Amino acid sequence: MSDVLVIVGIGADGWDGLSPRAHREVERAEILIGARRQLDLVPESRTPRVSWPSPLTPALPGLLEKHAGRRICVLASGDPMFHGIGVTLVDLLGADRVRVITHPSSAALACARMGWPTHTTPVVSLVNGPVETLLPALGESARLLVLSRDEHTPAAVAGLLAHHGFGESHLSVLGELGGPNESRIDGTASAWSLEPGERLNVIAIECRADPGKLRLTRIPGLPDYVYSGDGQMTKQEIRAVTLCALAPAPGELLWDVGGGSGTVAIEWMRTHPQCRAVAFERDVDRVTQIEANSSALGVPSLTVLGDAPCAFDDVSPALSLPDAIFVGGGLTQDGLLEACWNMLGPGGRLVANAVTVESEGILLQWFSKVGGKIRKFQVYRGAPLGGFTAWRPQLPVVQWSVTKQSKGCSA
Repeated sequence: MSDVLVIVGIGADGWDGLSPRAHREVERAEILIGARRQLDLVPESRTPRVSWPSPLTPALPGLLEKHAGRRICVLASGDPMFHGIGVTLVDLLGADRVRVITHPSSAALACARMGWPTHTTPVVSLVNGPVETLLPALGESARLLVLSRDEHTPAAVAGLLAHHGFGESHLSVLGELGGPNESRIDGTASAWSLEPGERLNVIAIECRADPGKLRLTRIPGLPDYVYSGDGQMTKQEIRAVTLCALAPAPGELLWDVGGGSGTVAIEWMRTHPQCRAVAFERDVDRVTQIEANSSALGVPSLTVLGDAPCAFDDVSPALSLPDAIFVGGGLTQDGLLEACWNMLGPGGRLVANAVTVESEGILLQWFSKVGGKIRKFQVYRGAPLGGFTAWRPQLPVVQWSVTKQSKGCSA
């Protein structure tokens, strides 16, 4: 298919809200494709109308090929490039084969109704994700928008806020934005008892933390006690310097080998909504605790697999090229570090921590062969000693960090 596909964004105000240019594109189309809700918003015509198949993504190439050579116009909700079908079609066809006519997004309309600046208001989508995805964005006095999955999302969000110490937060549920049946429902999270409203809605949240609520920021180094499980974890101070060495950037992928409680992978993902991670853990009970911790701390999309390096073969193609690998356990396992090294491409980072003499020796060998940086950290924590305070030493940790320079660079 070599033709240019046109995507027209349409709002709840329907045909009357479209620009003359958008009208022309719809009227000249030989095929109209979209959700039934969007198709019903434009006037009846002789142009054939095709509703999206389900599941959508696997069927798209065949659907477009079927109508190749005809002028296709896709109808999308609001701004097609804002969590919309426009992104999927551009990824599939390329930007040069797609022309997008935008409409105000639901976020832009919500900010207009609330009087909030659009450019500084974060947006969290719960359309295809669990409600816990919202947690990292919460903070005292924060304002944010939530794109709802359906009419039940506001109650789920209110419950989440109340459970996690933000019960006094104010919620405004904005339904059918821009349409003739636009609505608004206001309330607080802890007192939320309203019946479900419009299926299409955006939630505006003004966060208010309960007195004494623990601040959990996106900065690495969360307190150890926020993690549940058997205590097998990279401790707070070492975790902070480990994340600093790993240096996460938006959109990057981490492999956390020897996940334990999942602390490093979880805090990597919390640094930015686009950061992704895969944790590898051989112990079944610890796999369960990693999953519980990732959900409780707002990154439920963390992927958890089994024993490394065998489980490397189980990684999906979308998560198969890590930007960084952290090895927090299993260093003495024969071939593990070499397998991790081989999975990195040029520019990939590897950070490994050792607490035993044997694992420290392995890191020193690798350091001598491929370079990088080697450090030793010793943390002391103050603890009661009778009526006084004494320093209690933690186990010293040797950390090796290195950036792979080229595909030919090996151990």
